[in-house]
Amino acid sequence: MYELKTKETDRDVMEFIEEVENPRKREDACRLLDLFTEETGYPAKMWGPSIIGFGRYHYKYKSGHEGDAPLVGFSPRKAKISLYLAGDPKTDELLKDFGKHTKGKACVYVNKLDDVDLDVLKKLVSHTVAFMKEQYPEQ
Repeated sequence: MYELKTKETDRDVMEFIEEVENPRKREDACRLLDLFTEETGYPAKMWGPSIIGFGRYHYKYKSGHEGDAPLVGFSPRKAKISLYLAGDPKTDELLKDFGKHTKGKACVYVNKLDDVDLDVLKKLVSHTVAFMKEQYPEQ
């Protein structure tokens, strides 16, 4: 049976951030930790070995596959910082004014926080939390 790799863990978030090798990414991770905590109202939790997530929701696909995931999150990866945000039309609209980034299905990638508008990021985080709660209301 398939087992999820990205599960909430007991690992200390600050311990993880302190292990980020690149000083700029480590500083950006601390700034993101503050921003996401303030915008979501949820405590930061480690999900898997490298994702810092906030809140949670339970999903179940038509295939029967189900699990839990954070409402929003980020990961200070070696190449870029991954921001886990909703992939809906409102997100796309907000990203127009976000700054330098690339986008995947439910991820936005940035090199450093100085490349983006933090006020837009706050809106993206708040929007994603509201959107996910609407999509998965029985939480």
